[in-house]
Parts: sequence; structure tokens; C-alpha cells
Amino acid sequence: MSDPRIIAVDLDEKTILWRNADIEQERQVAIVDLLESNHFRPLRPYPEDYAGPFRIGLATQEGRLAIDIMAMGGERLETLILGMARFRRPIRDYFAICDSYFQALRASTPQQIETVDMARRGIHNDAAELLKERLEGKIDVDFDTARRLFTLICMLHIRG
Repeated sequence: MSDPRIIAVDLDEKTILWRNADIEQERQVAIVDLLESNHFRPLRPYPEDYAGPFRIGLATQEGRLAIDIMAMGGERLETLILGMARFRRPIRDYFAICDSYFQALRASTPQQIETVDMARRGIHNDAAELLKERLEGKIDVDFDTARRLFTLICMLHIRG
């Protein structure tokens, strides 16, 4: 029976050097939203035709993203490695616009906040499309899952 979804996600906390309260909130919301609703279907066949649900682990290794894909019981099915070169700019842009957004929340008018939030969503959406493209042929994910995964990938790149 197929159940192509993520039921647990772990971030490699060793790679996250620093988080402020705003970033921690973003991480928590992304995880809760991801677990609440997602579509995650690896395209490689697994032993005994295992098709979900999945536990995933996200980490960076030598400048690459490692996605550990595990069965519900924790047995590792595979580790997918993606180069991060194409994500460097979207991650940098996303952090910059998030900083602007968090500052706007504290000191701007509702219209200014909305403008910054629209820009933030645009960057986030573009990055989600890039992630979907990079996962093509490896893992089938829907747009919302890609958005939430991108947020979590960004968490792995916080350097203080």
C-alpha cells in the first residue's frame, strides 16, 4: 500500500550554528505545516516495494544537501545528495528578504509589511520551483512540500 508522505523530519542540528527567535519560529511552522500536509514520493524502488510513509533527515555535507530517506521504522532506504550551487543565491535572497520582513513587522505600516511579504513569497515560490526541478526524476513532491522543504534547507545554512 502506498502512502507517499513525510511523517517525521530531522535537521542536522550540528550544521545550524545560530538561530534567532524569528528563524526558530519559521523552522517550527515549516515542520508543522510539512507534517500536516505533504506529498513526497521517491521514484526509486525500495525493498519489499516500500512506498511510504517516510522519515527524512536533512543535512549538509561538503557543501551539498543530503536527504536521508527512511522507512517509518527508521530503516534507511537511501541518501539523496544534491549540489547546492544553484541554491546559494535563492538562500541568500531568502534570508535578506526575511530580515526585511521581520524588521517591517516591528516598525512598518501594514501596506509596507504586505509589500515586503509579497516579495518574500515570490522568492520563496521561485526557490520551491527550483527545488522541484532539482528533485525531478528522483522524488515527486508537490509545490507546498517543496516550499516547506526549502525553508528547512535554509535553516541548514544559517551561519550567524
